Amino acid sequence: MLAIKRVATVLSNYQDDGYEIQEVGCGRNCLGNCCLPGEHDEISPFKEEQPHQLSFLNLLLGEWEERMRQGLFHYDVTNCVTKIIPGKYGFIAQLNEGRHLKKRPTEFRVDQVLQPFDDSKFNFTKVGQEEVLFRFEQSNNYKSHYFLATALAITADGNNSPNVVAINVSPIEYGHVLLIPHVLDCLPQRIDHSSFLLAINFAKEAANPFFRVGYNSLGAFATINHLHFQAYFLEVPFPIEKAPIPKIFTKKRVQDRGVIISKLLDYPVKGLVFEGGNSVQNLSDAVASACICLQNTNIPFNVLISDSGKQIFLLPQCYAERQALGEVRQELLETQVNHAVWEIGGHIVLKRHKDYDNASEESAWRLLAEVSLSEERFQEVKAYVLETARLQEKTNMKENKVNLNQVKDEANQKEDSLCKQPAAASQADQCIPYDCMVLH
Repeated sequence: MLAIKRVATVLSNYQDDGYEIQEVGCGRNCLGNCCLPGEHDEISPFKEEQPHQLSFLNLLLGEWEERMRQGLFHYDVTNCVTKIIPGKYGFIAQLNEGRHLKKRPTEFRVDQVLQPFDDSKFNFTKVGQEEVLFRFEQSNNYKSHYFLATALAITADGNNSPNVVAINVSPIEYGHVLLIPHVLDCLPQRIDHSSFLLAINFAKEAANPFFRVGYNSLGAFATINHLHFQAYFLEVPFPIEKAPIPKIFTKKRVQDRGVIISKLLDYPVKGLVFEGGNSVQNLSDAVASACICLQNTNIPFNVLISDSGKQIFLLPQCYAERQALGEVRQELLETQVNHAVWEIGGHIVLKRHKDYDNASEESAWRLLAEVSLSEERFQEVKAYVLETARLQEKTNMKENKVNLNQVKDEANQKEDSLCKQPAAASQADQCIPYDCMVLH
């Protein structure tokens, strides 16, 4: 078992044991059975029954700002200084001294990507109802609808487990939220086809390339073992989005789903990039299948959903393993930087003034390179993904569209995998096409 000392940033006010609570139910006014209203009751007092005509992103940011006015965040992230580091990629450095001040010990192992849900640990059923912005649900008529609460009814009978959007009380950036699929089902932090399609449509509905969605697996700086994605708005290109991505994979079989898989070049972290697809479902299935493959082979990874869901970065990493083996330099450990999806994307949250003042493209590159797999290991991981997706590598770099076949949900497992849990069955065929329905 790898022995790594790690602490988790607080994502909810109710994750902090010292938070002052009201004596209602368990006293936390949470989303659990103890505090939920009865069946068909509504959390929100609003009663409007007509769709609320407001763009999705404006609605989300407006609700987020309202929670800021209510004082629900641990600090005002808009006061954190940020700069673009001069250089080819323009890495983004933020000084956020407040984010690491309130922490609690990590409550799960960091050497296993798949672990069962543990209700005794902090999870998102314990967040306060006031931290929830709205529900995000699939529509049945291909149109977007925004309701002010008529169907919010989160019930305690187990028959209704909504997808909820909640604030991250320790935000990295403006509009930092959590997307929690089927919150009452208490799913562990593992990607399946249904949840990943939800995340892509969350990015798609925002319809803004500067609103990005991210995912951290266990072992890759996820701090809560309860299925969730993160998202925020930052109106500058991410460095990873500027990296060259030659197309490298092509089809083995006849069926063409139009998904293009490329690899990152000339970037400190090795990774794969998924684009295209004849439908959102095609693209989602391709990435989800690759993620399931990595999960089943116990490879930690991060996912960045960019360009309103049109471009997706899959980034296997080995920082936890390197740290446990004592291979990470002390000077980098002392920075306390979390090598999570946002940092790997090039938005680096620094905790110390001297690191911020001395930040350079060279230091950013050196920091992120600690995460990356070796070339040999990356080739092995790439082979797993290729096999799972029924793909073969191209022998040249000519412009070519990549064709992706329907894949199995369960990936082939390595004999020496540390985690033998089966992949979840695909629910992709059961999903109603989006856009979406937001219930607030």
